[in-house]
Amino acid sequence: MKGKSRSASTPAARRPALNIDHLPVPYVEIDAQGIVTRANRAALALHHPEQGDLIGKSGWDVMAIDEKDRSSAAFLSLMASGEEPPVICRSLFDCSGRFRTYELHRSLIRKSGGRPAGMRMICLDVTERKNALEEAQRTCQWLESAMASLPEAVVLTDVLGMVRFANPALEALFGFRASELEGKVIEEAVPILEYQSLEGTALDRRTAIEKNSKGTALLAAGNGSKVKVEISTSPIRDKNNGYVSGVAAILRRAKSTVWSG
Repeated sequence: MKGKSRSASTPAARRPALNIDHLPVPYVEIDAQGIVTRANRAALALHHPEQGDLIGKSGWDVMAIDEKDRSSAAFLSLMASGEEPPVICRSLFDCSGRFRTYELHRSLIRKSGGRPAGMRMICLDVTERKNALEEAQRTCQWLESAMASLPEAVVLTDVLGMVRFANPALEALFGFRASELEGKVIEEAVPILEYQSLEGTALDRRTAIEKNSKGTALLAAGNGSKVKVEISTSPIRDKNNGYVSGVAAILRRAKSTVWSG
């Protein structure tokens, strides 16, 4: 199968002028029934030899079984509608002997009257990128679950003071949902009415991103009441370069509800 690109017995006059073998990525054309009619060298080299000749094969023969029906139905719908297809990701069996994830950049092949006659595709292997993204998502979900399980209220902001995360304990402490805070400036979301610092310094955004702080604060709650809390803040530093990317704050309901300020 390796070597020059191959095509089904289609008159040369109908073939695109593009020399697809010059493309550094796999390029494939399929007809209106999904049969492969043309493939360049990169695509032929990608095809697993045990699957036989790529030309004349159904495009779904190399696809993961759980994706075949959905992909076939979507393709036939595009052939009927004539709409230009979006970029999609599919699991394809390739020369590595296993399924890998490919990003398919597609466009319709049209007859002279504009009616769809097939589809051309450029295939990009995005397996590593997909795996890295999924691993990052799993890590993020695990961290969110861990933060949500903490009995103490936690709120995370970026360096501009925008709330990026609040756990359920914070919701219970102030009587509103975390979703009501996210995207708001922390000073507006949870106003500090009064503050007493253990170090004798004020608690503001500049101080919070420069150093750790501890103190007692009187905060406005969601129902119009006031809540006295012990609050600890620390800068969130990137472990690789040390840059501050935000502020983490832990809040505990103060033992005494009487304000001494």
